[in-house]
Amino acid sequence: MGSAYTFGIAFFAAIGTFLFGFDTGIATTTIAHQSWVDYMKHPSAGLTGAVVAVYIAGEAVGALTQTAVADRMGRIRFMQMMCVVVTIGTAVQTGAVNIGMFLAGRVLAGFAVGGMVSTVPIYLSEISPPQQRGMIGGISGCGISFGTMMSNWVGYGCSFMAYGQRQWRLPLGLQIPWGVLMFVGLATFMPNSPRQLIRQGRTDDARREFNKIRRELTPNEAEEEFHSIMTQIRFEMEREVTSYKEIFRLFRRRALVSIAVQTMTSLTGVNVIQYYQTILYKGLGMSPSTILALAGVYGTVTFVSNSITTRYLTDQWGRRKMILTGLSGVILVEIYAAVMQREFQNTNNKVGKGFTILGIYLFALIYYGMLNSTTWLYGAEVLPIALRSKIMGIASASHFIVNVAVTEAGPTAFSTIKENYYYVFVCCTTFFLVIAYLFFPETRQQSLEEIAAAFGDEVVDVDGGKATHSLPHAKADDIERDAISTDHRETR
Repeated sequence: MGSAYTFGIAFFAAIGTFLFGFDTGIATTTIAHQSWVDYMKHPSAGLTGAVVAVYIAGEAVGALTQTAVADRMGRIRFMQMMCVVVTIGTAVQTGAVNIGMFLAGRVLAGFAVGGMVSTVPIYLSEISPPQQRGMIGGISGCGISFGTMMSNWVGYGCSFMAYGQRQWRLPLGLQIPWGVLMFVGLATFMPNSPRQLIRQGRTDDARREFNKIRRELTPNEAEEEFHSIMTQIRFEMEREVTSYKEIFRLFRRRALVSIAVQTMTSLTGVNVIQYYQTILYKGLGMSPSTILALAGVYGTVTFVSNSITTRYLTDQWGRRKMILTGLSGVILVEIYAAVMQREFQNTNNKVGKGFTILGIYLFALIYYGMLNSTTWLYGAEVLPIALRSKIMGIASASHFIVNVAVTEAGPTAFSTIKENYYYVFVCCTTFFLVIAYLFFPETRQQSLEEIAAAFGDEVVDVDGGKATHSLPHAKADDIERDAISTDHRETR
């Protein structure tokens, strides 16, 4: 079992992903307030859409920055830098006196959370024991859904305030302390990644941090596991490649799996549904206060389902099964939602409208329960440590770039092809379901070094001092059976 200290680190690190969820969600309610529209002198539809677009563009740049500098700076220092930037960005948004200043704050905040949400899953995967990496690493995804939930309910609560700037400045200002709090935690008690310290040649520091994180182990167990990690990392460093051409030649499958798992989440339509659910509720004839309350319920469903599955399924059932089940569920629910909206959107049938809203909630239940935490964790853990920052940054950037495309197309698509826009996501999700079934191996309860074997890479036999090479085309089902067998033995 992981120690309370390790779980404490995970919850504190999840402040970074909480900010991602909160700042993403709060934009929806902010631009919906008439007081914001009047204060910003009735910005055009293009400028209003830019509130979302420049934020996502900032996220993509932040993710790519993580690719460029995070390995040199280290996980802790990079996240500290992002804490400073997100604090400035949220403060600029809160104090904005015109739309240009507001957009500048959105860019800064997007840049920071893009870097943060790319780094936190890597950091947590590197400090987690194999048996609980799904739960501990999945806490980063829960941070996103908790932030989404809180932003929706804060927006709903502020809708009852008297007309004025406070309606939208207060929710934006609530973000400011969190970046400061996380910076303090990073500077005081949160440990560096032992795996990254080994890469930097700081073996004694790495051993000290490892013993602190894995304090539930006996001294012999801790030394044995640390030696296994150190041997594998040094083996990989001796054969390390730095050019992206060589990376995609030698580690093509691992890199493409990480990128695919992030790209597919955007193409499920999750951000389109989340950003534009208020438009969908309005189309069903709901009142403004009811619309915000329904958005709050949506956020609550995302967090509760995400938390339950992170606790009881990710490590017990496995990442591969959760991804396949989640993608299958998304396909069925989006078909259901499209049919319900076509039948009842322009009618007075209250029961039918209720079933239409149920489709949106079922999507939240399945996506956040099966895919949200799982995909962020899986995209990080399938990569060797030498490539983790490089490829995870590209994967996250692809997630954000695709988000810009599908989100910006949302208003036009819903006004022209209406509910048929869902079928675009059904086709994309079906494609990725096939890809996941054929190429995504199980990683449950395997160390980050052992996962290399699932992709056919060389793994060091610590006892024999030799590198062994697993079958490069091992079937996913065989790998999963191997993972299940670790329930009956100690996994290093």
